[in-house]
Amino acid sequence: MGIKREATVEEALMRDKRRRRYRSRILNEIEAEMETVSERLRVNAEAVNMWRCGSGYKQRFSAHETWWLLRMARERCNWSRSIWFSKATPKFAFVAWLAASNRLSTMDRITQWDPGADATCVLCKREPESRNHLFFECSFSNQLWEHLTKGILLSDYTNAWLSILEIISDEGMKKKKRFCLRYALQAALHALWWERDKIKYNEKPSPIGATMKMVDKGIRNKLSILRSKRVKGWENGLQFWFSTRI
Repeated sequence: MGIKREATVEEALMRDKRRRRYRSRILNEIEAEMETVSERLRVNAEAVNMWRCGSGYKQRFSAHETWWLLRMARERCNWSRSIWFSKATPKFAFVAWLAASNRLSTMDRITQWDPGADATCVLCKREPESRNHLFFECSFSNQLWEHLTKGILLSDYTNAWLSILEIISDEGMKKKKRFCLRYALQAALHALWWERDKIKYNEKPSPIGATMKMVDKGIRNKLSILRSKRVKGWENGLQFWFSTRI
């Protein structure tokens, strides 16, 4: 009959109005009864615009309910708040979001539609390039990550991507430590992806020492801005960062 098993009476009556003929007598009777009810409703009630929502149909439009009907529902990720956090740098956060979603155009993904492409990592020139390798199993990127975070993480230091995501998602971590770790991760991801693309397009690579200094300086500038703007709780942010340098 073209009616979903879980459909309400309202939804059944508002389906395609073409009269159907069935071999089964009971189905024809149901069809006739539904047509009678629909006809009675058309006669006794004025036509009104109805908006579909999660619980059926309503006369008032709700952008919120319409959005939830249109979007594809997925399991909520546990790392979103560690990517989109207060005082993050938008361009850094965007690259971090792509990396966490595994949507960056790393060579393992490119070879899926271009099997002939060279999948070797352009930073270390040793292993095939993937998200997990580039961040931070690669010998080049691992040096940057260790330089930035070894003094923050100490015995918890790791260069395994999934473990890093788990660590930065810990809301129980102290505020300055959590911010510096998350910001350092995003600054490192942005710098490494920029360096990777630069080499990929035949530009001269930067020495790892220069990359370290550039990213470290960017983090110090961010903390200095927070202090100069008198952001509450960040008067000693720069001192904390210096205390983690080993």
